[in-house]
Amino acid sequence: MPTVAFINVWRHMGYTALLVFAGLQTINKSVYEAADIDGAGEGRKFFNITLPLLRPVLAMVLVVTVIGSFQIFDTISVTTQGGPVNATRVINYYIWDLAFGQLDFGYASAVAIVLFVILMLVSLVQMKLMRADESDEL
Repeated sequence: MPTVAFINVWRHMGYTALLVFAGLQTINKSVYEAADIDGAGEGRKFFNITLPLLRPVLAMVLVVTVIGSFQIFDTISVTTQGGPVNATRVINYYIWDLAFGQLDFGYASAVAIVLFVILMLVSLVQMKLMRADESDEL
């Protein structure tokens, strides 16, 4: 499972870096200039300016990453098929196996809906805890 996780992280690293880079581009340079005039160091600028102003972007990246981690079906299907001894069997592969391996479409649909509800709740909690709708920019 660590190898499968590494493959998934490597595959999505570019997309995540691009989103964070785009968020960094939206921060106004005058905020950093004012911090330089006030004598702030690099660490203080990062923790007091960059991170708070990136909160909406980081919240969106976190939600997309968590949802993406539940969509790991293709990596499992190609590399391990859920083995050895179901060590890499994930929920999406389980749903696929129920529907197309055991031909139990009704139960597979029910499990998929439960997965959707869980992901929706996790996303809402993340957005609320990260205060994604707020920005610290004046």
